[in-house]
Amino acid sequence: MPHWGYSFKEYDPATMARASVREIRVSPKASVEVCRAVKGLTIEEARRLLEDVIAKERPIPFRRYKKKVAHKRGLQGWYAGRYPVKVARAMLKLLDSLEANAEQKGLDLERLRIIHAAAYGGMKLKRYMPRAFGRSSPKFETLTHIELVAKEV
Repeated sequence: MPHWGYSFKEYDPATMARASVREIRVSPKASVEVCRAVKGLTIEEARRLLEDVIAKERPIPFRRYKKKVAHKRGLQGWYAGRYPVKVARAMLKLLDSLEANAEQKGLDLERLRIIHAAAYGGMKLKRYMPRAFGRSSPKFETLTHIELVAKEV
């Protein structure tokens, strides 16, 4: 079993709580954009945002991976956006885990603010699709790591 660390190095166990999910089958590109949207919010604000994304009421601005992404109504300062529902569901579970970890430590849940949210690619699932004349095409899938750190402010 591999041992994973966190990319956040200034961790203070007395005032911070952290949670991570490893190698889940969601898009790493959409996960990066959702993490960027969630960073700096309180847990309740982040939960409300993710529930609105699942209901397709509020889009997530796509700042980096925006080539050929359609315009969405309700974005302030950004023109491209999407509703990454699968990532939002995974992030809601991760927020529940973060909240449980903070509660276990005795931190005040109303004063918690997400100070670090990161998503990056994990292992690749390598498969091949057989084609005509004895050839094959790669059908790779990148798994995703997501981690959150919240601090009592």
